[in-house]
Amino acid sequence: MIKVCIADNHPVILHGIKSFFNESHSIDVIATANSLSSLQNSLLNKTIDVIVVDIELDGISSIRDIKTLMKDYPESKIVLFTAVSEKMYAPTAIKAGVSAYVLKTSSLKELETAVIRVSNGIVIISDSVKKTIEELKKGKKSDRLFKKLSTREVEVLRYLNDGKKNKEIAKILGLDEKTISTYKLRLLAKLSVTNLVDLLNKAKSLEII
Repeated sequence: MIKVCIADNHPVILHGIKSFFNESHSIDVIATANSLSSLQNSLLNKTIDVIVVDIELDGISSIRDIKTLMKDYPESKIVLFTAVSEKMYAPTAIKAGVSAYVLKTSSLKELETAVIRVSNGIVIISDSVKKTIEELKKGKKSDRLFKKLSTREVEVLRYLNDGKKNKEIAKILGLDEKTISTYKLRLLAKLSVTNLVDLLNKAKSLEII
């Protein structure tokens, strides 16, 4: 049996996935977590083969926290199960070592299949993400604006979209407030807009967020 931990902010999602996996002949949910700290506690006390985790889990401020998890618990493979745009995080997440990026619009059967394949050492990448990664490796120029944004810029954009102020974002990411202002100015320039409302609207139209 594949030993799995599910980490998500929402009790309904935790219960739903766990209930579905209880019917599986291949998966055994041995832990659930509603924050990064509770996930880390489970990893310290149990042997977990696959972690199904949302990038928006409480305590996770950026992809760097996922990288730390992979470094600290290399035997546990990670499946990101999230509503965050595939264009926003998938290429970076896969390059960082995440084994699969599954959107919450997918069925639970698709998630189950992903967990089983990941446990067998298979990295699951959609065709669109695969194409993006290959283009990034080859250094090809692209007109897709999301490729021009750094990981940190995307993270700042995500929090701006959540309605957070510069000071709040700085605290979450452990950065100076002036640094967040700089990232915001870069985002405005790169997306060729002059204010926050237009920035968020353009990011949404381009499916960056």
